[in-house]
Formats: sequence, C-alpha cells, structure tokens
Amino acid sequence: MNHRIQQIQDDLATLRISLLSHELYSKVNSIDQFRIFTQQHVFAVWDFMSLLKTLQRSLTCVSVPWSPVGSPEVRRFINEIVLGEESDINQNSEVISHFELYCNAMIQLGADLTQIDLFREHISSGKSVFNTLNMVDVFPETRDFVKFTFQTIESNEIHRIAAVFTFGREDLIPEMFISILKGLQKKGFNQVSQLLYYLERHIEIDGEDHGPISLRMIQEICGEEDQKWTEASEAAQQALKMRIHLWNGILARI
Repeated sequence: MNHRIQQIQDDLATLRISLLSHELYSKVNSIDQFRIFTQQHVFAVWDFMSLLKTLQRSLTCVSVPWSPVGSPEVRRFINEIVLGEESDINQNSEVISHFELYCNAMIQLGADLTQIDLFREHISSGKSVFNTLNMVDVFPETRDFVKFTFQTIESNEIHRIAAVFTFGREDLIPEMFISILKGLQKKGFNQVSQLLYYLERHIEIDGEDHGPISLRMIQEICGEEDQKWTEASEAAQQALKMRIHLWNGILARI
C-alpha cells in the first residue's frame, strides 16, 4: 500500500473506531427510532450524490465534444458508482436511484418525508443549498453535515472532495443496522424490508473492487504533492467528525 494512503488511514484510525462503535447503533432498535433516524439520514443519502456527481464532472468528460479525460480505471470506477447509485434496481427489478429507494423505504417505515421533500422543492426552484437548509425543520447536526458537504464541493479542490468521498462516505454504513433490522423482521415488523434491502444493496454494489480503486483515485489526484496529501487527510478527518456529529444529534433525540 502507498505509504501516503497508509498515513491517512493511520490519521483516521481513532475517529473510525469512535464512529464504528458509536452508541447510536445500540440505541436505534425500534420502528419509531428508525423513523427518526431516517428522517435525518436521508439528507446524507441525498448529498452523497452531489459529491459523486462532482467527481464525475471533474474526473470524466461530461462536455461536448467528448475527449478522454484522466485515468481509464478511475473513469470506469466513477461511472460504475454513478450507474449503481443513480439507476439501480429495487426488489421488483424496477430501475431506481438509491435516494429514491431510501425514500420508498421511509414510506414503508411510516417515516415523515415532509422536510426532505420541501428541501428538494426549494432546491429545484433555484434556491441555494445553504439558504434552503435554514428553511427546513431538521436537526442542527443534520444541517451542519450537509453544509460541510457543500462547502467541500464548492471549494473546487478535487483532492479534498475525493478524500471526503473515499474515506468519509463509501464504507461507513455499519452492518450493525442490518442485524438490528433483521431482528425486527423476526419479531414481525415487515415494514423494515425495504430499508433492509437498501442497506444490503448498498454494501453489495460497493463490492470488493471499489475500495482499492478509490484509493488509487486519491493517489492519482494527489500525486507527489505533499500539500494535497495533507489537505486530503484533513478533509477525511473532518468528514468523519461530521458523521459522528450527525450521529450524536440523532442519538440525543431518540
């Protein structure tokens, strides 16, 4: 493994332990608690796509006339993830994005989509993300999380964006939630089946190849520039801190 990648992973080790052993996983164990969780987490599901689309715009060619850009391997990686996230299949083999899949899971769960729907309506009408976040009723920690994502995107510093995507998002949905949902299913709570499918599908789509390729993407972007590696590590650490902050906000209210 590249020693710079190893350094970032070392820098993140303590934060990852705190995140993956977070108390939230043992507290969210009822339908009502999952409703509260999804009503906040859905904003993180939504803003993930903007991170991904920013990478697609920067690391592949999305303009006309077309010309190959960057590493073919990285192009394939980004486009595969876009395919899986933006046009996957649901339990009935119907094409759907993961965000829409998550929203359908919320409906089955009986969660309230009012705030995420209102948020999207304002965004569609041309309002900025930052202004719109102040117009919807979400936890302050949820607002902070999305603001951090878009501050990172608006920095236009692709090494920071890639670091947040690679180290802060792709592998941080613990299987603990899956075991809890399966436990609820065994107790007869069938309204969790779509959320369970979403989580299992997310892990399946990520697959074994995405992790190593995402690390090679970081290597290609940062190259031999020490400052970029330092800033990538800082961005990754902040991403994990913001996820912990989001989890803390949900934990405090369930």
